[in-house]
Order: sequence, then structure tokens, then C-alpha cells
Amino acid sequence: MPVNPLPAEAYEALADSLAKIFWHKNAFERYIQLTLRDRPELMAGLPFSETKRLAANELVNRLARKEGKYRDFTLSLMREVAAMQDFPNVASVRDRPELLSAAQDAVARLGRISRPLVADHEAAEKMRNEAQQRQAKAQSIQREALQLTELRQEFLGLGGASSPQQRGRDFERFLDRLFVMFDLAPRTGYNVDADQIDGAISFDSDDYIIEAKWLAKPVERHYADSFAKKIERSGKNGLGLFISASGFSSGFIQTFSRGTPFITIDGVDLFAVLDGRFRLDDLLRAKKRHANETGSCFLPVSSLID
Repeated sequence: MPVNPLPAEAYEALADSLAKIFWHKNAFERYIQLTLRDRPELMAGLPFSETKRLAANELVNRLARKEGKYRDFTLSLMREVAAMQDFPNVASVRDRPELLSAAQDAVARLGRISRPLVADHEAAEKMRNEAQQRQAKAQSIQREALQLTELRQEFLGLGGASSPQQRGRDFERFLDRLFVMFDLAPRTGYNVDADQIDGAISFDSDDYIIEAKWLAKPVERHYADSFAKKIERSGKNGLGLFISASGFSSGFIQTFSRGTPFITIDGVDLFAVLDGRFRLDDLLRAKKRHANETGSCFLPVSSLID
């Protein structure tokens, strides 16, 4: 979108105000130095040994000549100067009250001229930022959709592993990539004393140890009992996440339906995530809330999707 050049009278009002808001040249120079501390190229060679008017005009001319580069800074400076209400350096010249009136009039004029320019600039900047945010969000969604597609193809290919042991290792690596995608800070498998832990994640300020199974049939209760013992030994506030691609037996679910130290994810849950119908972090949050409210380790994703 083309941007109209700032009007000449706005630059003139800025130069006039800069020359009048200070009486003593050292105070004027100090203000300009502080204002331009991040833009030394504008500061270089300003004629501070000459009159304030000459130095102010030279600065404003530099801003105008490279308006494309300095437009944001110029409008910010106009807004800052136009907002001034007190002029102690000018007021200190007690025998020249007309100097204070001149400073007030110059700043008031700058405000009248620059205020709509600043408002238009801020509105345009807000629109640009919102457009950039929408674009970034769209790109993020596209990247996430591509990642999910790749992970879904990987998941579908896991069933063709040469052995159950290889499939289990591949499943754990798949889960690790899935957890990374949702910023769950996964940790790969490790041992704690005699316990083999398949992995761990951090989510909503809680740490979960992982048990991952890909069996030919739903996971039976004894696996749940063993995992519950691992969680108990893992720490006072230990939590667990049991993931079974083949689901869970009724005995498994019933045993941990009134009190549970873990939540569960099955193959249907994973497909809902990989198809983009439910975010993994939202799914975990819903399952954790369900476990807290009911004591049950199991919440089917079908009950969460309209």
C-alpha cells in the first residue's frame, strides 16, 4: 500500500519546536544527543556550534531527505515533542516570558499538524502487524499439517516392522517426534533402578513417565498394575501416560476407573491427532481433567469431538 509523504508543514513545525523548547544550547544539544543515541549517522556533523535553529533545520532536513528510512522515527519524535507540557529550561529565563509562550505555541502547532499523521501511521502499523500475524499463523498451520501428514504415514507404516521388538522401538521414536512437535520436551527411554522407562514428557508444569505398547491385542490389566508401581517408585508427585496402539482391555480400564496415577492414549486417539481433528496438548489436558474429576484413566476421544 503506497504511503503519502509527510507534509512539509509537519517537518517545519518539528524544526520550529526543536529550536524553541530549549533556550540554552547545551540543553538543546544534550536532548538531541539522547534522542539520536541509536542513530549516530543523524548525529554526525550537526552544527551545534551554530544557532539552535540551524542545527534543528539540518536534522529535520536529514529526516526528510531519507523519509523512507526515518519515517517511523520522525513520527515518534513528533509525537514525543508534541506531548511536552513543561519547558523548565525555557522557563528558567525569567526575564523573557515570551520565550515560554513561543515554545508552548510551537509545540501546540506541531501537535495539531502531527496528531492525525501519527494516528494514521499507528493504524496502518496495526494493520500490518495483524496481517503479519495472520500470515505467520497460516504458515504455522501449514507446517503443522505437513508434519502431521508425515507422522501419519510413519504411524501407518509401523505395522510392517520385521519384529514386535523393532516395532516397539520404532513406535517410541515416532512418539518422540510427535511430542517434539507439540513442545512436550520428551526424554527418551532410560532406567531407574530396576525399572525400564520408555520415556518422559513435561506438560502444563507436570512431568509424566511414558509406557508405550504396540501389541497384537488390547493391553491387559497386569501391564497397568506394573506401570502404576513404576509411577509410585518414580517420585511423590509422579504421573504417567500409558500409550497403547491396540487399545486397552475392559479389565485394564475398570481397574483404574476409580483412582488412577496415569492417563491413557490409544490408537484411535492418535489417529484423531494425526488427522488434525484434535491437538495432542488439548487431548492430554482433557484426559488429565477427566482423571482428576472421575478417577478414571480412560477418556475416549470420540466423547470430545462433535
